[in-house]
Amino acid sequence: MEILAIANQKGGVGKTTTAVNLAACLAAKRKRVLLIDLDPQGNATTGTGLEKNALAYTMADILLDDVALKEAIVRSPAGFDVIGANRELAGMDITLMGQVNSHELLKTAIAAGDTLETYHYVIIDCAPSLNLLTVNAMVATDGVIIPMQCEYYALEGLADLSQTIDRLKELNERLHIRGVVRTLFDSRNTLANDVSNELDAHFGAIMYKTVIPRNVRLAEAPAHGMTILDYEKSSKGAQAYQRLANEVIAQTRQLASTANKP
Repeated sequence: MEILAIANQKGGVGKTTTAVNLAACLAAKRKRVLLIDLDPQGNATTGTGLEKNALAYTMADILLDDVALKEAIVRSPAGFDVIGANRELAGMDITLMGQVNSHELLKTAIAAGDTLETYHYVIIDCAPSLNLLTVNAMVATDGVIIPMQCEYYALEGLADLSQTIDRLKELNERLHIRGVVRTLFDSRNTLANDVSNELDAHFGAIMYKTVIPRNVRLAEAPAHGMTILDYEKSSKGAQAYQRLANEVIAQTRQLASTANKP
């Protein structure tokens, strides 16, 4: 099992779109996938076709009321398992202020959830901020996938996020940037191409080759509670996320091979 957090402190970069559609594409490749929605907005939950306010248990129950992870797992219409979220997660920082080990709540819940061993991937969709929820994801995860747009402040933002991840390694020695994926990319935009080239030059080793295009079908799918594979499998957006899933799987194999070497 690999735990991968999809995170970026900046909003509007395609973070939830990436979490949902990467999960869908991994599941389509016969991988057992659990998507954990750790954003109070609950967009990843509704994006898989679930009604976030009708769930018996959510991430709030797990983190605040010690409900077991397995009790909150539901099968989504998208074809993979989900632990949903809604506004009950909002204000968690205040609720848990001063509580000992509040940054390890998710890690503890995952460690106690022996049923999670049946999954190949656990994908965590993080909130677009460095709050206690995101810190919990960073402490529990194996690696971070960072979606980002090729805009003016992208390089500075990635550098800041990299420093944040380095600081959090004190809490999780496994924590690392698994990869950076360019999202909402418009190849006709000169600035986007310039920033993309700079990203390759400065962070080439951690840049995914797959580039997610700005695609109308990707924007429409969440409004229908569908992943891009269910909404328009032939779209450029769907094809891009399938390529990204292939890269993630190849990374997993490479990491496993390296770990098994004497």
